[in-house]
Amino acid sequence: MKIVLINGQNHKGSTYRIARAVAEKAGGPDAEITEYFLPKDFGSFCLGCTQCFMKAASKCPHYEQLSPITAKILEADLIVLSSPVYVYHVTGSMKAFLDHYGYLWMAHRPEEAMFKKQAICVTTAAGAGMKSTIKDMSDSLFFWGVAKQYHMGFAIKATSWNQISEKNMKKIQKKIDSVAKKVQHNANHVKPGLKTKAFFFLMHLLEKNGWNQADVDYWHAKNWVKKDRPWK
Repeated sequence: MKIVLINGQNHKGSTYRIARAVAEKAGGPDAEITEYFLPKDFGSFCLGCTQCFMKAASKCPHYEQLSPITAKILEADLIVLSSPVYVYHVTGSMKAFLDHYGYLWMAHRPEEAMFKKQAICVTTAAGAGMKSTIKDMSDSLFFWGVAKQYHMGFAIKATSWNQISEKNMKKIQKKIDSVAKKVQHNANHVKPGLKTKAFFFLMHLLEKNGWNQADVDYWHAKNWVKKDRPWK
């Protein structure tokens, strides 16, 4: 199994350790795990130039820097996004990273590969904010068309890994085992759910004669405006 693990911070804290553990457990001994740390591996902010939307992803000013990560995302069977809670949301680095992939949303030019992938969102906080932080990552995964998501949010009541209580550590391990088992069970035959298919259907109606010619041409070339679907 090919896994890409994208961490919303540079250091290997509690969030990273959980994300790495579930990636290893889900992938098994033969897993091929590629890691990225933000902002070390990518730290540019989206400039809002709209070139990726209106023309092509290759027109993004940061395309060359971002393209190796994009390639690994598209190759992966499993995407793991991890970010600790920063003021009830993902880190600025994770937000800046995800901002660059608006063109991959179903409203624009999604990739077929996304509709056959699984993904895990991982976050930790000393107290609260896990739900909104996971949503920050989950929104992009949904609109990319990722077929199946799993969410792991923990109030660890600590500021470092070695401060986590034995009770909470057991809860973390139990969740890791559970999510990993589900990923393995669904590997190689995962399909998007009804919500994703319904949104795709709406987009296929809009893209028949959409406002953005680059998107319209893409959807027509894929034959998605008719009966073809990326998950088949």
